[in-house]
Amino acid sequence: MHESTDHRDHRRLGRELDLFDTDRLIGAGLPYWLPDGAAVRHALEEYVREVERLAGYRHVHSPVLGKRELYEISGHWAHYSEDMFPPMRLGGEEVVLRPSLCPHHAVIFRARPRSHRDLPLRLAELGGMFRSEMSGVLGGLTRVRSIQLNDAHIFCRPDQVAEEVRSALALIHGAYRALGIEPARHRLSLPAEGGKYVADPEMWQRAGRLLAEALDEAGVPYEEEVGEAAFYGPKIDVQVVDRAGRESTLSTVQVDFHQPARFDLGYTGPDGARHRPVMVHRAVIGSVERAVAHLIEVHQGAFPAWLAPVQLLVQPVAEEQRPQAEALVRQALRQGLRAEPADPRSGTLGARVRAGRLVPYQAVIGAAEAADGLVSLRLRDGRRIGPLPEAEALRLIGDEARP
Repeated sequence: MHESTDHRDHRRLGRELDLFDTDRLIGAGLPYWLPDGAAVRHALEEYVREVERLAGYRHVHSPVLGKRELYEISGHWAHYSEDMFPPMRLGGEEVVLRPSLCPHHAVIFRARPRSHRDLPLRLAELGGMFRSEMSGVLGGLTRVRSIQLNDAHIFCRPDQVAEEVRSALALIHGAYRALGIEPARHRLSLPAEGGKYVADPEMWQRAGRLLAEALDEAGVPYEEEVGEAAFYGPKIDVQVVDRAGRESTLSTVQVDFHQPARFDLGYTGPDGARHRPVMVHRAVIGSVERAVAHLIEVHQGAFPAWLAPVQLLVQPVAEEQRPQAEALVRQALRQGLRAEPADPRSGTLGARVRAGRLVPYQAVIGAAEAADGLVSLRLRDGRRIGPLPEAEALRLIGDEARP
């Protein structure tokens, strides 16, 4: 990981806050997560899974490998192989680390007979995928070779596409509000002349029109960007800007007529005939790595309480209050909070409180509080609450530490 000279850059902050790091023995573009970074990542993943569950998505798991034939059918091999890792020989077959999840989800859809009554079928997965990025473009968490993607594919009737695109945009905007993310702009990404795109002008026009109409109906301003489409169709890209002014895509919505045809997907309509579904791709937060990178810079380590790696730091004033502090931590952990005790030997109370300034809640237990089962809360914004009974303090924190 290249050290940044900007103290606000996520690469520098990630190291200083013990969130993530890299090692040459693991390789460039392959960061590993330290305990605090993993806690942020897990909280983000749990949040997005619940948002999707409430929106009618069903979660699946699929392998990170697939036969080369899978990607020949999907079109990735013809249009995207330069960005894929080379095939591996397994007996007489070639398998590939997947560059996207959509072919697996197409296969899951066609694994069972489908009726028009089953649609829309929304399949979601937080799944690993791999991109053979050149070393010169790798950086921190924003451009990596091993990606955990918040992906979903909606299989729907043609008349359901517009509503599914609008709903996906609403999910994205709701998540951004919860995360404190401000999108820089929305773009409608279209193909460029002579690029490696699927050759089907009618399909491109139809899909582009649906996306533009959804943006217009949602009242979202957007700019058309030629040359940024996926190889199989146009897409809505939600752009963010980092502290250095670099723009990147965080979330996407795509309309795909190509892969349903390539995989010969079908459902039985009300007329008893076989019909072709449309595939809507969408990612609410995109890759977990890029989302966390952006959140580090947005919040400068002072994450919202629900996302913070440590939500409650319990501060015993002296060694004598350590047993009460550890008991309170155990109680907080049982209630689902991420809590830790501070070591009273590591400095004065004031110094320890300052060292924990990024933690949303600090609970101070002195001799008087310990005798009466109370705690005094110090909030990250400078407020002080209490003394309160321990159960009341934990209930207050639990209510606040929700997205």
